[in-house]
Amino acid sequence: MIGTFHSKYRTDLEHSLRHLPWMIPIIMRRILRFFDMCDEVWIPQPAVEETVREYGYKGKLTVVDNGIDYADMTVEESDRFKFRCKRELGIEPDTLSLLFVGQHIWEKGIGLIAEALKKIDGDVRFHMNFVGTGYAAKELQAMVDSSGLSSRVRLCGSVTSREELKIYYGASDLFLFPSLYDNAPLVVREAAALGTPSVIPLGSTASEVIRDGVNGFLSERSADAYADMIKRLDRQRDLIASAGLGAKRTLVRSWEDVVEEVADRYRILIKNHQNR
Repeated sequence: MIGTFHSKYRTDLEHSLRHLPWMIPIIMRRILRFFDMCDEVWIPQPAVEETVREYGYKGKLTVVDNGIDYADMTVEESDRFKFRCKRELGIEPDTLSLLFVGQHIWEKGIGLIAEALKKIDGDVRFHMNFVGTGYAAKELQAMVDSSGLSSRVRLCGSVTSREELKIYYGASDLFLFPSLYDNAPLVVREAAALGTPSVIPLGSTASEVIRDGVNGFLSERSADAYADMIKRLDRQRDLIASAGLGAKRTLVRSWEDVVEEVADRYRILIKNHQNR
């Protein structure tokens, strides 16, 4: 039996059971028992080990990358695709197009994004799309409205079509993801496949795969720092383009490639199990 660890269970429980905190250690022990029963536990990148160990797991961990389903687009194709996507979403070519994809929960840093957008308003010509849904969506919309950003910020709701989501990634210049909650977010790699580099918080698990200015950008996790980063990159569009190319080259792996590796691992595990 193989278990995969890619969620911060305790964080989710602390939010969902904030009125029943005594339940959290009970559920965490059950989660840990599951992983203890596994023959192997797989994690999507090395930095996730810190979280697993913090929860008390002491067994062996194996890193197995995630794949994405946008990996087949060439650099030349993605450049042309990005232009078409901006036009399809009605975003002017010279407008800095920003994107967030994920659960609309405060743990993901969506409030920080809204605050940063308010700070750059008037200095940067931008458009922001939030894709997803969650318990904080209504409050996020209220923040946007009260800041006078409704004409430049759109909450798109849940997008279930992979082709439609691909258009949002393609139409974006920067992917904003100030989350400390996520371990190895697929959305960062999906954005990279379409040549869109991410702005990631320093010290986050997700930042492990980012080289600042090479395949993405690292920022302090504050609205001021994010605003300063966006304003700086707006003046250096060539740096965004080069980091987008770096992200595509270093962060993108197809599911077909991953599945081949996984199949090989399965064969070895089965053989070892049969020889016990």
